Amino acid sequence: MKRVVITGAGTINALGHSVPETFEAMREGRCGIGPLEFRDVDRLAIRIGGQVRDFEAEGRFNRQQMTLYDRFTQFTLAAAQEAITQSGLEFQGDLAARSGVVLGTAGGGVSTWDDNYRAVYEEGKNRVHPFVVPKLMNNAAASHVSMEYNLKGPSFTVSTACASSNHAMAQAFAMVRSGMAPAMVTGGSESMLCFGGVKAWEGLRVMSKDACRPFSLNRNGMVQGEGAGVFVFEEYEHARARGAEILCEVIGYAMSSDAADIVMPSKQGAARAMAGALADARIDRSEVGYINAHGTGTAANDKTECAAVADVFGPQADKLMISSTKSMHGHLIGGTGAVELLACIMALRDGVIAPTIGYEEPDPECALDVVPNTAREARVEVALSNAFAFGGLNAVIALRRI
Repeated sequence: MKRVVITGAGTINALGHSVPETFEAMREGRCGIGPLEFRDVDRLAIRIGGQVRDFEAEGRFNRQQMTLYDRFTQFTLAAAQEAITQSGLEFQGDLAARSGVVLGTAGGGVSTWDDNYRAVYEEGKNRVHPFVVPKLMNNAAASHVSMEYNLKGPSFTVSTACASSNHAMAQAFAMVRSGMAPAMVTGGSESMLCFGGVKAWEGLRVMSKDACRPFSLNRNGMVQGEGAGVFVFEEYEHARARGAEILCEVIGYAMSSDAADIVMPSKQGAARAMAGALADARIDRSEVGYINAHGTGTAANDKTECAAVADVFGPQADKLMISSTKSMHGHLIGGTGAVELLACIMALRDGVIAPTIGYEEPDPECALDVVPNTAREARVEVALSNAFAFGGLNAVIALRRI
């Protein structure tokens, strides 16, 4: 099997419009969650989120592109440009023919759905734009990235709710590791912060009205975010031969299904995914120094995840650093795993552990080192990135410093 490394990273999220800006915010423990600003927000019970501010799409895309690009696609293309530019790859010839795109999203073009439902049902219009379907479809972002960068290999979208990005990146990793593709562009994006998107989530009664406080005893729910994270996964020898800068190595993954409940997480399912990632990477649990937790800030998720970590790592669990960056950038649903992978890269490459901010009271059921409120300097050799989705769909990725 081939070794797989990351040679490019790009993002736009509530913490920043680039990877350096996001790293800086994570180091500072800065919160990107604030008051939501969009039409009819006053009709919502939930009025906070990790909204991307000052993103001027009109200055980045032309008029024709704007008719085709939902906000989630715009975010993806912005992040992809940063990642592919950093990688230094130019997709031509055989490289273009064999390389592809696998991206994750849960909602796809939610803003487009919202705008056009409003036009038809509220404003009484009888027509919508002819490009509404291509704009809102979940595979729109993957298709536009493939067209923009001449990627002619396997390209598709994975939609598994909150685990979408991790499932997508796992598929991309498997393709490069198997030799099917020399490089893959992968990650995920989401933009559900519009009236209809937030109103639907309100119905679940899992949202906080004031802050995201993962693992804190007084946590009271999740907070949505938006944005994208995109990476270039490349075969190690290919990257080395061209002198590429390597950010870290992807060494394993695992996926599991709880097969139990549509919304309530299972300790056993989460534990199987983490244990499976260790086995796939062929590493001992003692080698792991950091876990970027799913850590949504809901009562059920956080205690279940901590229990799963304790089951998998045993006494080693007390030596792990575990943090949830959702406390800073919000829960990007299908795009969240991609942005959270950045925290793993920062830990491995820079030796900086992103904190869990908003932590106020210890919870006996979350009695692990959750790196509360302040970033920490530490040398980490191996990191895990957890994603556990509604529907009981779990995906864990393992990475190593190189």
